[in-house]
Amino acid sequence: MNKLMSKREGFTLIELMIVVAIIGILAAIAIPAFRNYLNRSKTSEVAGNLKAMFGGAATYYSAENWNGSVPAAGVAAAAVTNCTLGDAEMLVEPSSSKNIPLWSGEAVEFESMNFAPADGLYFQYGLDAEGASACANAANDTALYTFYANGDLDDDDVESTFRLEAGTNDDNVLYRAPGIMRISPLE
Repeated sequence: MNKLMSKREGFTLIELMIVVAIIGILAAIAIPAFRNYLNRSKTSEVAGNLKAMFGGAATYYSAENWNGSVPAAGVAAAAVTNCTLGDAEMLVEPSSSKNIPLWSGEAVEFESMNFAPADGLYFQYGLDAEGASACANAANDTALYTFYANGDLDDDDVESTFRLEAGTNDDNVLYRAPGIMRISPLE
């Protein structure tokens, strides 16, 4: 009975050091993988927003637009179609935290595209147009728009960029590239 009571149980120093080493190795693997997972989840907003911008621009392009002036009496006037948008860029800077743009201060092109997400955004969105905003655009304009999103998911001043190109076809309908070009998507 005395033998049982005098026997001490516990971990040796070697066993504790092995456990600490194993936890350290697992943390060294898990933490970068978790950061990568978080950055990938933040980039999920881009595809939907770029497609929404394209959809809004395509609707604007095919809609009848009017310059707002009233024609003189007896003068026939018609609305015009195939109107393009000019360059636009959100006023917020990309960062690792969500930014909520003040859409009232943004370019009129975002309003014309009906693009104003209510949620905060990790990325800065913009539109590079081939020319100035105009109507009666011709068919087969293969480089009409570049919709883009720039992000800095880890605040290291190295940006990731996503681009969606758009142009017009033989029927003068706006079409987009089959995919989104990704440049350093996770930085």
